[in-house]
Amino acid sequence: MEQRTYNQYCATARTLDLVGERWTLLLIRELLTGPKRFGDLQAALRGLGTGLLAARLKHLEREGLARKIILPPPARTPAYALTEAGEELGPAVLALARWGLKWAMGERRADETFHPGWAVLGLRAYFDAEAAAGLRAVYEFRVDDEVFHARIDDGTIETLHGPAQHPDAAITIGEAAFLRLTSQDLTLAEAIDTGAASVSGDGEALRRLPDLFRLPPSRSRTA
Repeated sequence: MEQRTYNQYCATARTLDLVGERWTLLLIRELLTGPKRFGDLQAALRGLGTGLLAARLKHLEREGLARKIILPPPARTPAYALTEAGEELGPAVLALARWGLKWAMGERRADETFHPGWAVLGLRAYFDAEAAAGLRAVYEFRVDDEVFHARIDDGTIETLHGPAQHPDAAITIGEAAFLRLTSQDLTLAEAIDTGAASVSGDGEALRRLPDLFRLPPSRSRTA
């Protein structure tokens, strides 16, 4: 597949030459939360055909943004992981997520897919480091069949797929209520009061949770 170029000696244009093709940044998004197998990427990116996925992965390998690895035991299967250069696209992807929540989201369309696991990256995008000062806690989120966790350490955050070994607090919520939380149509307290969510664990960690993530209010792009 021929790689298109803007033919401009400009840092922005050169970057878009590398990651501006359709699906490429979404592959970066998926890999920012850890190595993924080919099938994992295919499942997360519905609508991306097998041939195009293989081509995009080869492009990322060729350009030094991703590499093949073998997952550790017990999996021991081939997977893809970001290189140092690929990982450094993280802040740009998070900035796009923050902009999108404010200016692009709106109502969910009928044909749009959603994976609660995408929140693994979203938690980083909306994390308020000042509100987390002095807090050391591990939060586990269970959204239907998907589980992920966030480790807070005095103003820093690490988010990962899968359960936490020793969570200080756990939040269980359905996908519909979770979407209402992210669209700011529902608070965690309201979700608990109505039975749409349940929480357990350390009371202080749970008390501070709503302040740890600041979602910008949605805005219209038109005057």
